[in-house]
Amino acid sequence: MYDKLKEIANDQSILAFGVADTENLREHYDGLPMDQTEGLNNGISIGMAVSGAVLKGCIMGPTRHYLHNYRMTNWNLDMTAARIAAVIQDEGFRAMPIPASQIVDWEAQTAHLSHKMIALRAGLGWIGRNNLLVHPKWGSKIRISTILTDMPLKTDTPIERDCGFCKKCIDVCPVKAIKDSHKDWNKAACLVKLKYYAQNYGVGQYICGLCLKVCDSV
Repeated sequence: MYDKLKEIANDQSILAFGVADTENLREHYDGLPMDQTEGLNNGISIGMAVSGAVLKGCIMGPTRHYLHNYRMTNWNLDMTAARIAAVIQDEGFRAMPIPASQIVDWEAQTAHLSHKMIALRAGLGWIGRNNLLVHPKWGSKIRISTILTDMPLKTDTPIERDCGFCKKCIDVCPVKAIKDSHKDWNKAACLVKLKYYAQNYGVGQYICGLCLKVCDSV
């Protein structure tokens, strides 16, 4: 079934696919009660690249063009997750597609769960200095989503890599929120700037795009 589900994802232009054991992550799901995810110990991680050409237009901050691309990428991820979940359920197993971009706590800026932590375990990439998932081919120009399931699936191996000597995201961050280690990323400073962009750049959403634009494969 692993190959069949991956084929479904590929048919929808999803070019990153992996499976992770998520049992010990369940207690950290911010927007999902423990009993709701009981037994859903596999997390299917899917990823789709955003347009580098669109991101190139983000000079001082996000553009409406990028906002549209961002939303359409999330939409495609959600549609694909729904299709994969339907196939799994048809096989007699449970499946829970998690929205690619839905905030459950606006102040903390947290979603139902951390897609990037599951993607990390599923071998889609590593956590970069900008505290985002970095894919070996697309860098941080990728959006990700998750399907939780109890279907027995082979799991993938995390990628043992990091950003090396690249520090482009540090240089481009307008509030210097990015440091040498993602563990030192200044979430508060980043959030203040995202709020500013949402209110003053005509996008109405907490997006930036600057560190994504400069993050290439390494």
